[in-house]
Amino acid sequence: MPLLRPLLLSVSLLFLAYAPPPVIALRAETLPFTPTEFYIADVLDQRPVKSAFAQLILRPDRPAEAIDLEGGTGPAIERYIGQSLKRNPRLRPIVLRITAGKLTETPGPRGSISGKLELGLAFDVRREDENLSLISYAGNARYQRPPGQTDVIEKTIRQSLNEGLKYLNNFMNNRAESYPALAGGLKITVTDVKTRTPASSDTVFYDPDRALTWDDFRAPPPPNNRYAAQIMPGVAYEGHSVVEKGKINVLLKLKVFMIKSQSWVKEAGHNDYALNHEQRHFDIARLAMERFKKALNPDSLSLNDYNSNIQYRYIEMYRALGERQQRYDAETIHGINQAAQAHWNRQIDAELRSFGY
Repeated sequence: MPLLRPLLLSVSLLFLAYAPPPVIALRAETLPFTPTEFYIADVLDQRPVKSAFAQLILRPDRPAEAIDLEGGTGPAIERYIGQSLKRNPRLRPIVLRITAGKLTETPGPRGSISGKLELGLAFDVRREDENLSLISYAGNARYQRPPGQTDVIEKTIRQSLNEGLKYLNNFMNNRAESYPALAGGLKITVTDVKTRTPASSDTVFYDPDRALTWDDFRAPPPPNNRYAAQIMPGVAYEGHSVVEKGKINVLLKLKVFMIKSQSWVKEAGHNDYALNHEQRHFDIARLAMERFKKALNPDSLSLNDYNSNIQYRYIEMYRALGERQQRYDAETIHGINQAAQAHWNRQIDAELRSFGY
């Protein structure tokens, strides 16, 4: 029986040695606002150093001790928000990133204890499985407390968190309908440039009511070229976007044109048949742009990367246009094969009619 006494003593000492350290428990409360544009979907602790949240002076005669939020910084803040802020998963999902979080106490004047809180929060919206940056919040605060009175510690952290959430709520209420990252839909508005340029201009924009004339071919014919004429058609687009009523409206201007100073005709080529062949090159460029326009279905474009989507479709259109122009010249032998030319005339006219030309 005496052999058991040292064993019981050892168990008792072991229990004392592994007593759980003190923690800061955030007290849930009902916040004075209800989000109507968002809910907090996730909380991430992204502090560069994920040490204990606080360095607290628990006894004036001892140095500050490392004290963490209950369960760890990220889980504690996520739990507090989940218990304090109403959550509606039908709204926009927001990811809260903790970028800074540290509370440090130092000896203050007249035996008091001074506290300094540094809190950094970043808010992202989750859209199409991607987190898009919105705003950040810095919630720095200071306090002084007498030894033994620790309520102000938890209260300071909680109030700073609340201010950050309030800041987010105000931003969402004010910018939900106009901020690009918060847009919930996409719209494409296309304008075809058909500007009638003066005769002195070097550019002719495609216009079904304005056919080409030989006056549009102003470059000197190159020597030793066996063809009668050559047109230099081009396609291009430019655009920008605006956010209207929570939807991104992409405004595009489409241009189909020919360059006079790079288009030429020989004296022997001044006839209607040859001009029609060159006009059909211009028509083929117009048809390529119509197919590009048709490919710009908002449902097939990404809200997060619509610019790249549009550019990719344009590059694909441009490649196909070059291939078709080459095939047209190859099959018609640059207009020499009249039967093939007549076939292309009919085909191009039918395609133009299908697009309303």
